[in-house]
Amino acid sequence: MGVAGSGKTTLGVALAQRLDRHFVDADDHHPPANRLKMAAGRALSDADRQPWLDTLANLLASSPPLILACSALRHAYRQHLSAHCTNPPRFIWLDVPEPILQQRLEQREANSQHFMPASQLRNQLDTLEAPHANEHILRIPADQPVDAIVNEVCSALTGSA
Repeated sequence: MGVAGSGKTTLGVALAQRLDRHFVDADDHHPPANRLKMAAGRALSDADRQPWLDTLANLLASSPPLILACSALRHAYRQHLSAHCTNPPRFIWLDVPEPILQQRLEQREANSQHFMPASQLRNQLDTLEAPHANEHILRIPADQPVDAIVNEVCSALTGSA
């Protein structure tokens, strides 16, 4: 979990390879209307996000263990994603300083056709609700090399790197 540019997809792919799990990018499940809205620089509302969250929650509840890269910015979103899972998902919060996020998003915007413009970073940071103590979310500083993050996550979740 984390805001745009925090490295969710990059880490998710690397972690899925390390743990031999299927990887799913939540961005791939946004309805076209959501993608168009974000590409136009408009923030999504909770109502916009609801069908997307429903799809992701169903995926988590009905699939074998997988790695899901998802913003999950609010506590309510994380609760919704967890609600129907037999084994509640483990959330990893990729925490990155804002200047690094801005730089990553500007580079991504210049090099790809990703629908989330760098101009939406402030909205994402304002929407992000830091995890509650009872959520037991692993907070990882994600301004380090991917291999180091994968090792830290694996060590924390499985006890081995």
